[in-house]
Parts: sequence; C-alpha cells; structure tokens
Amino acid sequence: MKCVIIDDEPLAVELLEDFVKKVDSLELVSTFNNAIDAVSFINQNNIDLIFLDIQMPHFSGIDFLNTIEKKPLVIFTTAYSDYAVEGFNLGAVDYLVKPIPFHRFLKSVVRAQQINNPAAAVQPISETSAAPETEQDFMFVRAEYENVKMNFSDILFIEGLKDYVKIYTTDNKFTLTLISLIKLENLLSSKGFSRIHRSYIINIKHVKSIQKNKVLISDKRIPISESYKNAFFEKINL
Repeated sequence: MKCVIIDDEPLAVELLEDFVKKVDSLELVSTFNNAIDAVSFINQNNIDLIFLDIQMPHFSGIDFLNTIEKKPLVIFTTAYSDYAVEGFNLGAVDYLVKPIPFHRFLKSVVRAQQINNPAAAVQPISETSAAPETEQDFMFVRAEYENVKMNFSDILFIEGLKDYVKIYTTDNKFTLTLISLIKLENLLSSKGFSRIHRSYIINIKHVKSIQKNKVLISDKRIPISESYKNAFFEKINL
C-alpha cells in the first residue's frame, strides 16, 4: 500500500517513518509538515493510505479530508482523544493517540489492509515475518472504537446498507461496520459463503431451506435475485 504521512511535528513524522519501514507491505511515498501542501499531491497521485494528524495550524486534518477530491484510506494521528468521534464519522480506518506504540500502529495497518484488499493476508508482512500461517477461519471488522474478531462459522448472513454492512451472527446480534459488500464477497466466497442478492451474502451452512426465490436462515427469509441465482444453485449443486 502506498502511503503518505501528514504531520506538523517532525518527531511524529520521524516515528511514523520508522514504523512504516518495518512493514514490508507499506511503501512511503512522501511526507508533509502541513496539510495545505499535500492537497494537490493527493489529488494527482494514487495513494492508498494517509497517516493524518488532526490538529495542525491554519488547516486541520479534518479540513484537509473535506477538501481533497480523491479519498484514500485514512488513519488519524493526534495527541488529543477529543476528536475520535468526529474522526470515525468521517470514515477513518482508525484513530491513533500519541505517543503511538508500534503494536497499536500495526493493528491499524492490518485494518487498512483488510479494507484495501480483503483477499490478502490478514497480518501485515514485517521484516521479521515468519513462515506463512495456516488459513484463518476468522476476520476482524471495525465496529465503534474497536476491531472485533468474527469467526466465519458464527456468521449467518450479511446485509449491505450503502457504505455499511450488517453482519448477523448466531447469537442473534449484528455488527455494523464500514466496508463494501463486494469486498466481503471476495473474502468470503471461498469460505462457504455465497452472494444471492445485490444486498445479501449468506453462509450456506446455516441455510435451513431453499424456495424458488428465497432462502431461510434462522427466522429470516432472504431473497435470491435472478442475477445471482444460477451461480448460487451451481455452488450448492441444485
């Protein structure tokens, strides 16, 4: 992921530069000590991720985010926790409070990688990474102010709601998270899940019955659209 650091504190920039160098999957493209200089650069270049300080003189990180045309993923960095709610309302991947420990930085990068490419490995590849691990049967999603672990086997179905999705689980609860349905489809299609409608992905193992145009999961009847019907029926050998 190509990334940029925007922060008016030289020591903060230096620390983030050092952190980025430790993660092989991150490429630092440029750094800026004010947000104004970064506007045209972001609009003219393909950047995947910005580490963005919120409180900067004259032009804050939030002003910057509301100004740029291209909107890469953003991880806010600040010494003030008061901005957390506003940061998440703007769709930030995460919110890091200074001084930032490396393990907390890594958690944010993992989250950004999952959003940018859900099919990729869950953990970032560092300079000291070991041999690849066995295939994982869970994922982490952002909900409120934390990354929540979700076992694939516990997911009943997923409902798309514009920019957000609701992930319904076997405990009769749901988790609301900011991610596109198509990204989850790419991640889950090989895990026993199937997209059956523009707004729904289902876990096939939890299907109780199938009608011509609906499936029953728990007590929910979920529509099967014509555009997904053939692929779904082939997947379950109907």
